[in-house]
Amino acid sequence: MLTGVKHVILVLSGKGGVGKSTVSTQLALTLKEAGFKVGILDVDLCGPSVPYLLQLEGKDVHQSPHGWVPVFADKEQRLAVMSIGFLLKDRNDGVVWRGPKKNAMTTHPLVLLAAMIKQFLTDVYWQDIDYLIIDTPPGTSDEHITVMENVRELNCDGAVIVTTPQKVAIEDVRKEITFCRKTGIPILGILENMSGFVCPTCSEVALRVTHSSLMSSDRMKPRSGDWAECTNIFSSGGGSSLAELARVPFLGCLPLDSRVGACGEKGQSCVAQLPDSPAAAVFRSLAARLAPTGVGS
Repeated sequence: MLTGVKHVILVLSGKGGVGKSTVSTQLALTLKEAGFKVGILDVDLCGPSVPYLLQLEGKDVHQSPHGWVPVFADKEQRLAVMSIGFLLKDRNDGVVWRGPKKNAMTTHPLVLLAAMIKQFLTDVYWQDIDYLIIDTPPGTSDEHITVMENVRELNCDGAVIVTTPQKVAIEDVRKEITFCRKTGIPILGILENMSGFVCPTCSEVALRVTHSSLMSSDRMKPRSGDWAECTNIFSSGGGSSLAELARVPFLGCLPLDSRVGACGEKGQSCVAQLPDSPAAAVFRSLAARLAPTGVGS
């Protein structure tokens, strides 16, 4: 199972719409920029957006004697991608689920099964990669449970939980933490997305977005001046407070930043394109935490 994969990282969220897929892709791109070979497995069956975010829509996967061959996002073949989205002819086709059909065999071409989730986790020919980032379904739905049950059999490093500052999102994260602990998945930490807004034309309250304690690799350290002028749109501090209560690491705050959004929709790394942005600082911090000794760890 996942032969040749050194590290497996889950990216989870208690609810949809918190930026989980963006975090997954930017984390993968950051690790690639740091010299690692990376894979992204997109098993968010109801909303597979990784192909869109990496400009890979319309690409085809094919079978080999070793299993499904992923799509490579770069010429050097250092970022491999497998997504349920590659099996849809049109991203507007939506995957429709109905209760038990999620876990039952069916002939409908758009109703993807729990059996397919298992195939994604076992039958993709990743070859030798350093990090596999798994973009999971949000919440604790049937397909989410299926993913977690299968991941327990892997040598999983742990899960990054993505939330937003709103109270409803924080409450859902509490459930996700409980779920991880019941299923035996280690929690690497909580990342708060949409935490403040970076105004491109004004200057208000300064928000620090990096933790010096996470920096252990010179190659991925934040640059000087990694402070952003941000305005809090939603409530603030929920993610860090919850992390403290749950006794798990707080991985930082990602503010809303239109420049980062534009990078994400072009399949570009914010670390490479916007090295002095708050988002770049957070992703460098996270990459340094996951790979404290750099390439070869």
